[in-house]
Parts: sequence; C-alpha cells; structure tokens
Amino acid sequence: MELFILLSLFVSLCAGGPKPSSDYIPIIPGDNSHYVEGVSRYVWIPDGDDVPHLVDLHAATENFDSKSGAQNEYWLYTRRNPQNHQRLRHNDANSVRNSNYNPNLPTAFIAHGWNSDGNSKVNTNVRDALLHIGEYNVIALDWRRGANGLYSSSVRAIPDTGEHLAFFISWLISSFGGNLNNVHLIGYSLGAHVVGNAGRTLGRRVARISGLDPAGPQFGRNPQALNSQDATYVECIHTDGGTMGIFDPICQTNFYPNGGINPQPGCWINTCSHSRSYQLYAATVRYDRFIGRQCANLDEARRNRCGGSQMRMGNANLNKRGFGLYGLSTGGEWPY
Repeated sequence: MELFILLSLFVSLCAGGPKPSSDYIPIIPGDNSHYVEGVSRYVWIPDGDDVPHLVDLHAATENFDSKSGAQNEYWLYTRRNPQNHQRLRHNDANSVRNSNYNPNLPTAFIAHGWNSDGNSKVNTNVRDALLHIGEYNVIALDWRRGANGLYSSSVRAIPDTGEHLAFFISWLISSFGGNLNNVHLIGYSLGAHVVGNAGRTLGRRVARISGLDPAGPQFGRNPQALNSQDATYVECIHTDGGTMGIFDPICQTNFYPNGGINPQPGCWINTCSHSRSYQLYAATVRYDRFIGRQCANLDEARRNRCGGSQMRMGNANLNKRGFGLYGLSTGGEWPY
C-alpha cells in the first residue's frame, strides 16, 4: 500500500500535479523546475564558473553591511593588455595615468553576478568579444565584496555597488576625458541590476545598458531592479525567464531567444539556460547575426511564434534604438 501511494505521488508530480511546498529542497543541482517567485524558499543559483549552488532565500542577513560599494575594483583591458588587467582606483589619478585608458575610445563596463569576481566567465567572454571587434576600454567591475556570501545579502548590496560604479565613471570621465554617450554598461544576473542602479545614479545619460537575463529571485516589485529608463537605450536578453531570470519586459527592447525560458537549446537545467544569456550576447558582439521578430504579446514571445518587424539582438552598437518584444531561435552550441 505504501509503495502504491509513493508511486501515485510520483506519477502525479510528473503529470503536472501540485507544486512542492515553499520549503521543498530541490535535489538535482541546477534544476529549478519547482521554483515559484515569492513562494519558494530554495533555489539553485550559478556562481561565476556556472557551478550551481543551493540558496536559501529566507536566510537571515541582519549582520550584513550593505555598504560594500567602496570596495569595488575596476579592471581595465584594452587591445594592448587583452588578458592582464590594469587596476584603476577611484580618486587615484596615477592608476589611470599609468594605464592604457584612452578617452577617445568607447568604454564598456561589465558587471558579474552572484558568488563571482572579475575573472568570472561573463567578464572574460564579453571582454574577448569586444576586443575582437575593435578598440575599446573594457572595464570589468569586480564587486566580490558584495557579490559573495548569502544571495539575499548580495541583493541588498546592489544599490550601493551601483552608486559607487557611477561615482567612479563620473570621476574617470571628468578627470581623464570621455563621454557618457560613449559608455555601455553590461550586466549579467545580479550584475544587470547593479548597472541599472549605476545608470540611474548618472541621471540616465549613459548611451546603453545591456541586461543579460536580469536576476529574478527577490526582484519581484523591487524598486532596485533594472528598468527601461536607466539609460538612453536599455535592452534585455531573457533566457531563463520566470526562474533564475525575470520574464517580464523590464527593458525598452526585450529579446526572448527560444521563448526566453528553460530549457535553452543544449541545456536541460535552469542554471545553464541562465548563463546562456551572456554566451549569446558575446556571440552577437562577434557576429551580429541574430535577428528577432517582433511579438504582439508575452504569450507569443514564450511560444516563439513572433512574426512582426525585424531587429538585431545584442551587439555593441552605442547608437542602437528600439522598443518592444522580440522572439528568435538559436542553436545549442557556440556560436549558436
């Protein structure tokens, strides 16, 4: 009889039966098929090397110092030093004078996600893509002080991290030249909300923000989330919407490759689909060949049944403009 009950429960779950309770602990690393935003307590979240870690979203953060932005580090890469960074220090003029920073070049800032640092895969993938196509100042934001530890603590650190990034950008340009019209902020997961806060602090005057599957857990109705007004042009690429990422169209232009949800081609777990956002973005920088079709609504985007006007996803064009929802299909292996 007990065996029959267990088998019946298993069949019920497989057939789309009741979701597990809020305290359900998922077993398969990276699989968030149980997850319900605002309800689930546990979720798998990848680190900077795409390794999934089980996170307790209810963990206490009372003793956490949310003012960690002053510990941000800024790592400069150019074609003269494409692999070995030069550390730029806020209010340290010599650190910039002795670097390869060129105010006449476009400047891209890359912000990693949770449990990561300046060497995370999003930083190296996007950095290499940008330096492949042209001369850039590529500055990796290393915000490990705020990003490591409890996920909930990292969420609380985002406003201060973004503000200090904005302070650094303002100081760099006012002291050594450059222009906000030539600045591109690129953020993955929690990093998307970091650059959103930076853009807001700078008066929404940065040329462009690219949000790569902006983190979803604890960002429902969160005023600190990336939004469509944080830069002159704000674009999102959604690849694990509704679980690790936000599915709602929070940017001016929102791309939903392969429906914008898990599983992305070549993936079978959510953490893989979440990471696919920066991999796809790097591919668009190098090859700029992904063309989306406009969707009438979110349901069309989810089903990847969009047939409207065309728009290129991603790339590094600082003069890009657009609005709406776009769907497209990709492959499952680089360059997708």
